[in-house]
Amino acid sequence: DLMSNPSYLSICHQNKDGAVKNDMPSAPIPINAGGRKGNGKKKTRRAMPWMRFSRNGNTEVIECDKSTIMKRVSIPARDLRILLRIYTENIFIRGPLFSSSSNILGREKSIIVNLENIKAIVTANEVLLLDPLRPQVLSLIDQLKKQFPQRNVPEGIQSSQEAEEGFQSELPFEFQVLESAFEVVCSFFDTRVTSLETEALSVLAELIEKVTTENLSIVRSLKSNFTCLIASVQKVKDEIEHLLDDDKDMAEFYLTRKVIQSQQEDVEDLEMLLEAYLIQVEGTRNKLHTMRKYIDDTEDYVKIKQKDKRNRLLVFKLMINRASFAISAGTLVVSLFGMNIPIPLYSTNGVFGYLVLDVFVMCIVLFVVTFGKAGWKKLL
Repeated sequence: DLMSNPSYLSICHQNKDGAVKNDMPSAPIPINAGGRKGNGKKKTRRAMPWMRFSRNGNTEVIECDKSTIMKRVSIPARDLRILLRIYTENIFIRGPLFSSSSNILGREKSIIVNLENIKAIVTANEVLLLDPLRPQVLSLIDQLKKQFPQRNVPEGIQSSQEAEEGFQSELPFEFQVLESAFEVVCSFFDTRVTSLETEALSVLAELIEKVTTENLSIVRSLKSNFTCLIASVQKVKDEIEHLLDDDKDMAEFYLTRKVIQSQQEDVEDLEMLLEAYLIQVEGTRNKLHTMRKYIDDTEDYVKIKQKDKRNRLLVFKLMINRASFAISAGTLVVSLFGMNIPIPLYSTNGVFGYLVLDVFVMCIVLFVVTFGKAGWKKLL
């Protein structure tokens, strides 16, 4: 746990005299948390936990306020608000109503990365990760440690020679960080898709066999999860496509090139990186749409089965009604003969059996005729 390790924790604060005290080791630009005046008193700005990872492999957890971060990476407040849209007491509140769009913004000295739970500010020398104890952020840190093993090089402003070495490498530092972030997010999407797919296939199989309120409730929850995940994947896809549509936007991402003041203008490396992950994100999106279509098809099949059962019940009800009508006609005849009215048939021997038989046959004929009429009118 990095937060509980004193060797990694550095807190920026202000003393009583207003001077800034910085407990972290020397860095390219000191991280300071200032105060502000209000109502005659100095108020300490709310600090937030950040993980600082340098290109030398050095890591530390720091707590700094917004103004300190803005000065360090030279970004305006509106860019930082993208990463801090919903932040209460160092905890992100996430949900369907609070989900924010994915953003990847190139600035003069930094790149703003807002992908799912990964919220980072990347420069040519380091990356600052907000809320470093989130699982996705920890996965990104592990990947960065593998890519940039720790070196015993003093922290300081990167020399032009080091910057040029980074520029001449396969990918500059900022692109390797961006690639790792995409890798973590795509891996998260794939894991979620596999989990939802396995759960959906099991639940849908049970739903086909037996329609219950519990199964329908689970399928409804699954559809909601698929919808949210599709929206998240679509946001990442849209952001990548937006970057690929504008070479000027992509040129802003070449931070190492700016450090060494290179005049090279091509954006082929970044374009290839973005296209590779665009294909991967599109594949994930297609899987989600396929599973969503399968859920919709299963629901349609269940609805057809339910309609068929309902139609059978209606036919059965119609049969009962026709039978009741035929029996009622026979009951009417019997009721007439049961009245205390003198009739010559009462004195005829053996007529009772014939009368009962005639009434029974009349009921059957009436039942068949009414059903035949309904069939001829295509009411059944």
